[in-house]
Amino acid sequence: MQTDIEIAKTARMRPIKEVAMELGINEEDIELYGKYKAKIPLSYQFREPVYKKPKLILISAISPTPAGEGKTTVSIGLSQALNRIGKKSCVALREPSLGPVFGIKGGATGGGYSQVLPMEDINLHFTGDFAAIEKAHNLLAALIDNNIQSKRHSLHLDPRTISWKRVMDMNDRSLRKIVAGLGGTSSGVPRETGFDITAASEVMAILCLANDMPDLKRRLGNIFVGYTYDRQPVYARDLKANGAMAALLKDAIKPNLVQTLEGTPALIHGGPFANIAQGTNSVIATRTSLMCSEYTVTEAGFGFDLGAEKFLDIKCRFSGLTPDAVVLVATVRALKYHGGMALKDIKTPDTAALAKGIGNLQKHIENIKLFNLAPIVAINRFVSDTQEEVDCIRQFCKELRVPVSVADVWSRGGAGATELAGMVVESAESCSSHFHPLYDLDRDVTDKIALIARKIYGAEAVDYMPKAKSDLHKINDLGLSGLAICMAKTQKSLSDNPELLGRPKDFIITVREIEIAAGAGFLIPITGEIMRMPGLPEEPASEHIDVDDAGNIIGLF
Repeated sequence: MQTDIEIAKTARMRPIKEVAMELGINEEDIELYGKYKAKIPLSYQFREPVYKKPKLILISAISPTPAGEGKTTVSIGLSQALNRIGKKSCVALREPSLGPVFGIKGGATGGGYSQVLPMEDINLHFTGDFAAIEKAHNLLAALIDNNIQSKRHSLHLDPRTISWKRVMDMNDRSLRKIVAGLGGTSSGVPRETGFDITAASEVMAILCLANDMPDLKRRLGNIFVGYTYDRQPVYARDLKANGAMAALLKDAIKPNLVQTLEGTPALIHGGPFANIAQGTNSVIATRTSLMCSEYTVTEAGFGFDLGAEKFLDIKCRFSGLTPDAVVLVATVRALKYHGGMALKDIKTPDTAALAKGIGNLQKHIENIKLFNLAPIVAINRFVSDTQEEVDCIRQFCKELRVPVSVADVWSRGGAGATELAGMVVESAESCSSHFHPLYDLDRDVTDKIALIARKIYGAEAVDYMPKAKSDLHKINDLGLSGLAICMAKTQKSLSDNPELLGRPKDFIITVREIEIAAGAGFLIPITGEIMRMPGLPEEPASEHIDVDDAGNIIGLF
């Protein structure tokens, strides 16, 4: 059996100019990054749509195993399948972060015959968007410390109140908490700080939610930094930082055009994680795809309790986007895992464990219906799945009157999802539901958090640690209680405890603290033990990644 990278290397890619022409994008408008990558001008998101009623398809999933359940693979396979049945489709995805690529995944561009290409480029530096976001974020950090050190232009920032950390695109747990400014007066003012991963940066969130360059600059200026010694709030605009930050992002804000293994257009732009940020690709890329194609397939990170809830309550609310159909990806192995089966044994057939864990699927189906949307279940099939196990999921969905299809997209590409594509078209074109967010922004912060915790997670209550209670007072004093909520929570469980698998009940969500992302337009309640700077696993994927003597990258999978 070929690996993902071996399959990718056998593909014949179309020149990106041809892919752009398929979307109605003029050759002279694209900015080439070699033969197979290009950036698209922002203006294309505002043009008249090529198709009268373009459809937006959201892909989500049940609570995953640590390796993920193939949401991106299904998104790519479905987009290819839609083209196979005569619909002009484009897939809109997030960019991979080097943290997971070198940590647990080894690659994040789909798999098998449902991949986006060029696989190695996208997984590594791509068009430099992550680097630009990292630089813009760290410029603000440098300006903050410079202002604290300054005598002539000082805002009299109180170092103890600074909430802005630095970021890097790598899993490095040793940088979570550091002391900066050591080495004497010429090296700055010593203070406690730390690093987050770039995918958790508020700059990343802002880039993915901004409508255009003026909106980007406005949002960057609204980043909350801390307080002066006399308790006056300080924002990035007070440091005159947002203009220079936007200059670093002038190319990164433009969406990237590539293609799938079957030549289907793909827009890949932005990469926030769904367990610690909003977990969806950029508004600009999604809008551009909708203006250029008949069907746009997009995914939201991790389960419906994380990325999809944020897609609907944050991205759709801010952008005016509305999904026409929702596909929920489920796997046999994940349901067995949620039924108590050890991770090392999930390839072993066991319908009893699957039946025990199927409550997780049921809860995610219920969550989709909370937004007045109709789900379609896609069973992402793995070679170890037995027909009996697959039929068990089919029967469960039939009892719930939820459409279900087996997606064999890893081994068959778009051909393995034509039945699913037909279901999606039927659902999208007959869609009569009216999507609505879960909560109103003008509700109290604790009410909004409680609604998500109780209705989406199934929690009994929410408990606030002393730091979180203090943060609530600060949020109210700053007049920011009307912001949206972006929960930071483990992806491994519906609860904030990764050990509570399946469909847990009677649990309490514990909020440790609440970070302010005023530029992005949301608050981040940090629950349980979730970290905004992940660590590498004991055996990181980087150990298997190399370059051969001919300069070819090997080991990405």
